[in-house]
Amino acid sequence: MSTLTSERPVGWQRSVRRNPLGVRPDEAVGHSGNPSPKGWTTRTTRGRLRDVTGAVRLEPVDERNLEPLLSVAAAEAEPEDVMPPVDAPAGWSLARRDAFREFHRASLGGLNGPTGTAMYAIVSGGEVVGMVRMTRRDEPGTVETGMWLGRSARGRGLGAAALRQLLHVAAAAGMQTVVANTTPDNAGAISVLRRCGAELREEDGVLHARICLDAALPIR
Repeated sequence: MSTLTSERPVGWQRSVRRNPLGVRPDEAVGHSGNPSPKGWTTRTTRGRLRDVTGAVRLEPVDERNLEPLLSVAAAEAEPEDVMPPVDAPAGWSLARRDAFREFHRASLGGLNGPTGTAMYAIVSGGEVVGMVRMTRRDEPGTVETGMWLGRSARGRGLGAAALRQLLHVAAAAGMQTVVANTTPDNAGAISVLRRCGAELREEDGVLHARICLDAALPIR
């Protein structure tokens, strides 16, 4: 979902800027190619639908899940997709892994901490599969969201399920609006945003998404 990560703290997420939500075009449909009902995805060759919304939960990033989060990032994502650039050898070097840890530790204070960012590990099937965040904007009551998923978790409807969970967390924190940016050709992210009730507006080659939390929240 910057596209669900549009705003990149400290230059964060070069390619997530193109796909902030971290979803692919096949997120929007089931295996048969037919659109799936909100919160559902096909899981079998018989085309049966399985509810994935309840299969996702968000855990605040802390010292307990930071190493599992790093493990899935190193195994299933590119560094530039999940953290700011650092002066280190290419790939997941020891220096880059340390920088990943420090980047996430800087936001352990949540929305009221120094970075104004709350980060959540996305957990599915008991395993950490990615991360979603919300960052305070200058506009009161507004946060921007961004997300990444490990490769094996993509295309399964987990992005939309995680975003729905985040919207409820944002509302509980007193937020009124969640925003994100993506590119007009990012069909997967656009589908996720629409399924979560976003209003979309294109300007200068950027698609701006706005979700009003005063309206009815999407079903978990």
